[in-house]
Amino acid sequence: MKPKKKTASIVDTSQHKAARLAGFMFLLVLIAILLNSFVFSKLIVAENVLATANNIMANGWLFRVGITNELILSVGAVVLALALYITLKPVNKNLAMLGLSLKLTEAILSAVIALLNFIALQILNGDAYLAVSPPEQLQTLVGLFLNMHDTIYSIPMVFLGLNLVLFSYLFFKSKYIPRILAGFGILSYALVFIYALLSILFPNFSALILAVPSILFELIIGIWLLFKGVKQPKGSPENDLIQHSTKN
Repeated sequence: MKPKKKTASIVDTSQHKAARLAGFMFLLVLIAILLNSFVFSKLIVAENVLATANNIMANGWLFRVGITNELILSVGAVVLALALYITLKPVNKNLAMLGLSLKLTEAILSAVIALLNFIALQILNGDAYLAVSPPEQLQTLVGLFLNMHDTIYSIPMVFLGLNLVLFSYLFFKSKYIPRILAGFGILSYALVFIYALLSILFPNFSALILAVPSILFELIIGIWLLFKGVKQPKGSPENDLIQHSTKN
């Protein structure tokens, strides 16, 4: 009976710690997303690629902050993926692994975008490139790429919507958090997935309001997991095992 007690305690503790880490990462990623939106809103001028390029050259440090922030987002997504996988693996290992894979894909794509932004900055600031093309032509091309920043992010958002729909479903199934919160997560990230697909299919599509529920969900679940962690649902085999072991 003692070995069972030890095993049940270890699994429960690891899940609880992973859930708190996931809560912290939800909040960190949310802050990074809001900061990213602020930075690029100051630099990107819609429908004016030269103005965008000039803003980047005049505010290089701010743009570097944005790039660094995108890297933080990528690393944060990896840590969040692992934390959610550890927390939800006992519910359904295959779905948790699928969610992990989708989250890692999202992180890789975000890192690639950060790399492309860094290359764009080097092109704008590098005198060696001026001998190849006229400065205005380079600025136009780079500005055009940067003005498509939000559209390009639709690609990782597809994977974001899918992985958090899966993780939210596992939370719903497990009852580790209130089901109404998990259901809200499923709905929120289904809307993110739809928004991302529509942005890819229709270049002029603009309905950022579809992403607002996901921001609210990340704030709520981040606070919930950070301070409350996850609870083993009553009547579950794991909970019965722990209670039975404790009595003995």
